Amino acid sequence: MAAQETTLTVAPREVEGSRATRRLRRTGFVPGVVYGGGVDPLPFQVDARTLRQALAHGGAVITLTLEGGQSTPVVLKDHHRHPVTGDMLHVDLLRVDLTERIATTVVLDLVGATDAPGVKAGGVLEQVVRELNIEALPNSIPDLLHHDVSAAEIGDTITLDALVAPEGVTLLDDPETVIVTLTPPRLSTEASDEIEQETEVVGEKSDAEGESGGS
Repeated sequence: MAAQETTLTVAPREVEGSRATRRLRRTGFVPGVVYGGGVDPLPFQVDARTLRQALAHGGAVITLTLEGGQSTPVVLKDHHRHPVTGDMLHVDLLRVDLTERIATTVVLDLVGATDAPGVKAGGVLEQVVRELNIEALPNSIPDLLHHDVSAAEIGDTITLDALVAPEGVTLLDDPETVIVTLTPPRLSTEASDEIEQETEVVGEKSDAEGESGGS
């Protein structure tokens, strides 16, 4: 389940355009916005290292504290990272009521893949779905949803209805959604195709030589 709540202290910021935003990032801060809760969205800035630690250890719910102001529980709604460096570029936070269920997404983590008989036999296990849509109370939102695939065999197709959600968590996606497949070894298939093609070519050459010799 979600880790213990942590606190993130931020400072209000003025929205001054892209140049000011780039300057803010160069000084080690990340721009963000907190919205929801029936009040106006509030732009803020936060130290990049502090934000990284909060997101890594805060679990689903974070207590957002404005410098010199009030605190409110929030969850991470969206974020944007630099495609090369991975640095956080922007973060969106959503105010939540801890007594009301909310819809969000959670990462699906596969457990036991290397122990699966199908994988040991050379099969290719593919995780089709990386994130799942769920509904839960903010403090009941898990950091990850785990599913054990250690018994998977070649040819298996695992759908969402095989996953058991933690107590208090409702899965919102179609139960028939395919989350994992385990297919035969690709290299063996490709090698067989190449052998067949080479055999056909050799056969064609033999036929051509026979026709040439008989003319």
